[in-house]
Amino acid sequence: MKYRLYIDEVGNSDLGASNDPNHRYLSLTGVIFELTYVQEVVFQQVEDLKKRYFNSHPDDPVILHRKEIVNKRPPFDNLLDPTIEESFNKEILSLMTNLDYIVISVVIDKLEHKNRYQTWRSDPYHYCLKILIERYVLWLKEQRSVGDVMAESRGGKEDRRLKDSFERVYQNGTEYLKSEMFSAYLTSRQLKVKLKSNNIAGLQIADLIAHPSYRAILAHHNHENLPDNFGGKVAWILECSKYYRSSSGEVDGYGQKWLP
Repeated sequence: MKYRLYIDEVGNSDLGASNDPNHRYLSLTGVIFELTYVQEVVFQQVEDLKKRYFNSHPDDPVILHRKEIVNKRPPFDNLLDPTIEESFNKEILSLMTNLDYIVISVVIDKLEHKNRYQTWRSDPYHYCLKILIERYVLWLKEQRSVGDVMAESRGGKEDRRLKDSFERVYQNGTEYLKSEMFSAYLTSRQLKVKLKSNNIAGLQIADLIAHPSYRAILAHHNHENLPDNFGGKVAWILECSKYYRSSSGEVDGYGQKWLP
């Protein structure tokens, strides 16, 4: 079986902005799907949902994007009707509950990272990606399977930066895993980067999950309850059955990782 890790991010990697509470954190979330399952189940279910609620057409597909859905911007303005919104939210929660996938999220406190490491400072994105891919490889090892990684395109220079960051992890390994581990379980040394308009189901699911997962990890770090909103319901689903966890059921350090 071959798997794919679909990555979405929340925040930015700019250390200079870390003093701003609105830009203090960066989070990377990876959603793991088996590729045949994506082809036979996930894509069809996502497309059916979009067709029924937003009249999505193969020639002009609607792309699920959390921020636009929350703000009910076209083509999601149907959700301005409370009855339609309630029905749609129930179906999204049902989809996230019933689909077969695994989630790994990494959050870095950039301000703490900057203050703690006056001399050594890793690029926050590279640091998060390294930890995320490390855990993905450990999960693949447990499954005795292989996989690759895909992220949403951010544009020319940014895409090059993402690919270079991934290749450094593949070639050099990490403090805890040698490079041989990455080459054994990853089928490509290159990060796949796709445009949102390519209608990749896995990237759309990752987009819907990334922010709720980030908020859940932040809440736990601050010893707070999960948010009492739709995102909190998504986070509850993840915590019940979707996060990568140890053999004893531990999520912290496996499906959720706080840095530094």
